[in-house]
Amino acid sequence: MTHTLGRRRFVATVLGGAAATFVPLHRSYARSDSPQLASTPLGDRLAVITGAGANVVAMRGPDGALMVDGGLPEHSADLIRYVLEQNAAPRVHTLFNTHWHPEHTGSNERVGKTGARIIAHENTRLWLGYANEVPLQNRTYGPLPAKALPNETIYTSGDIRFGDEEIEYGYVLQAHTDGDIYVRFRKANVLVTGGIVVGEGWPIIDYKTGGWIGGLVQGLQTLIRLCDENTRVVPATGPPLRRADLEARHKMFATIFDRLSGLLRKGMSPEEAFASGPTKEFEAQMGDSRQFVMLAFRSLWGHFAPDA
Repeated sequence: MTHTLGRRRFVATVLGGAAATFVPLHRSYARSDSPQLASTPLGDRLAVITGAGANVVAMRGPDGALMVDGGLPEHSADLIRYVLEQNAAPRVHTLFNTHWHPEHTGSNERVGKTGARIIAHENTRLWLGYANEVPLQNRTYGPLPAKALPNETIYTSGDIRFGDEEIEYGYVLQAHTDGDIYVRFRKANVLVTGGIVVGEGWPIIDYKTGGWIGGLVQGLQTLIRLCDENTRVVPATGPPLRRADLEARHKMFATIFDRLSGLLRKGMSPEEAFASGPTKEFEAQMGDSRQFVMLAFRSLWGHFAPDA
């Protein structure tokens, strides 16, 4: 697949040192004016934190805490305080952005000012440098200040060692956006998917920043290959999943992709495509699909053309 944005150099960094012990608090944290934050352990030194706008995975390392995604900007102060308390860490050392959306990059400015490493795909860095329309919301997000932009970017893949944990991260091509990455904790056997997978309901396909349903199907194939039967899969929202859940989603979205592609080639509009019921048998499980079909159908426009 040819990408429309500029290619940047591959960056891979290795951290040395032994990891300090992680002591999860397993409790909720909230003031009357703050979000309800809670943690669920994923292993001895790893936890998923909910309540900040999207799932955040955190662990402690020798030089501070590591986070995968950073919640919404308005929840950042409480989230960072909670992460540091939970990990008995002096600062956030490393932050991954799985893509550019605000519920995943809302802590960039706060941790960027402290000199933290922020890792993302190069396309995510580029999108964060502009004012972009947030999907399905009447607002824009960005441009972020220079210190809030990812300062280590990849085009294909990378890996770091954080304490005694080996962390692999890689590009999932154009799926939810055109800058999606996964983050895989090899020793803990945990895979963080970003916005490609959501725990409940339909995912958002941000076709305005390069996402499309064909890429979503391919992205799920990539994630499945990274899993075994014991892998804990952390979606953008909702509880951890298993490989079988990804396989079920892949089968469903591949079916929908084939149907929508056929309807586009017949020259249908998004409204006509939805009226034909391409997702009808999945709605009992997934909910109303109108919004998803509108986005998914429009995402095909840059990849297919109607039959003449």
